[in-house]
Amino acid sequence: MQSFEYNANPGRVIFGSGCLKKLPDEVARLNLKAPLLLSTPQQVDQAESLKAILNGKVAGLFTKATMHTPSHITDEALEYAKDQKADSVISIGGGSTVGLGKAIGIRTGLPHICIPTTYAGSEMTPILGETADGQKKTRSDPKILPGTVIYDVDLTLTLPPALSATSGVNAVAHAVEALYARNTNPIMCLLAQEGIKALVEALPDIVQDPSSQAARSKALYGAWLCATCLGSVGMALHHKLCHTLGGSFNLPHAETHTIVLPHALSYNAPKIPEAMKQLAVALPESDGDAIQGLNVLLTKLKVKRGLKDFGMKETDIDRAADIAVSNPYWNPREIEKGPIRELIRRCWAGEDARADL
Repeated sequence: MQSFEYNANPGRVIFGSGCLKKLPDEVARLNLKAPLLLSTPQQVDQAESLKAILNGKVAGLFTKATMHTPSHITDEALEYAKDQKADSVISIGGGSTVGLGKAIGIRTGLPHICIPTTYAGSEMTPILGETADGQKKTRSDPKILPGTVIYDVDLTLTLPPALSATSGVNAVAHAVEALYARNTNPIMCLLAQEGIKALVEALPDIVQDPSSQAARSKALYGAWLCATCLGSVGMALHHKLCHTLGGSFNLPHAETHTIVLPHALSYNAPKIPEAMKQLAVALPESDGDAIQGLNVLLTKLKVKRGLKDFGMKETDIDRAADIAVSNPYWNPREIEKGPIRELIRRCWAGEDARADL
């Protein structure tokens, strides 16, 4: 066995159906009196339901959380939190709301309770990606990690099948890159394989029957494990490309991850034979070929496969390739501009992934 280092992130997880009702106990346990509730404009109803669960004992609601955590929204939320004398933040929603909660937490030191309603995974990571002046920048700090995460399976029952599929594949991507991370370790590989297996079994069932409690529970469990991988080891080409494309061309986060994953994997495949074997075992219908397994999964999930479907223009491909190679970062295979450009072109066109990059 190779030598390794293992660091477990601190944090408390409450998981189950209906466990949102434990929120008042958690607020009391932390001795908090005036939490600020955060949501996107689309999830105001869920923020209102938290207010009801807490019997109205809140500092206020801030409902402008936005994709890619733009700094001007964070500034507005900070001003509001200060005016309302908030002593903590509670975020409910997907990556946008969790990101805002983290941005407030790291700037103020306020405790952050997080209630995810998607499979994105930001809640388990000490990572914060923020956008200012059209550029997305990422930083990592243990203080960014939310203190408590409440995974209530019931909150995911209303997640539309299409968003469930892309959000789930976004989670799978965290675990895929954990298998070949520079600082991976045996514990992370176990969590990654278990997380991928749970999600790829559950997601096709959710697309067929969105109200299946068993499939929803398995998917959220898988998403938690995949998110733990994301929060514990470094990511590589796939995540860097998604940040580049999402931040620079304003593409939707989960959909971009879904499109890029099989292509990024095909780029790295020659340098990661062990990870490819582990992944093939976790993916049904792979027949020993992880790239085929992912292509089959995405077909079953009926997701869009082309970035052109989300507004990226063919003329953006060269600029995207330039940005992708401009910031050096670790990857198992050296970053080469020609193959990276072709990878991005395939993502734009919506082609099946092929192991010939």
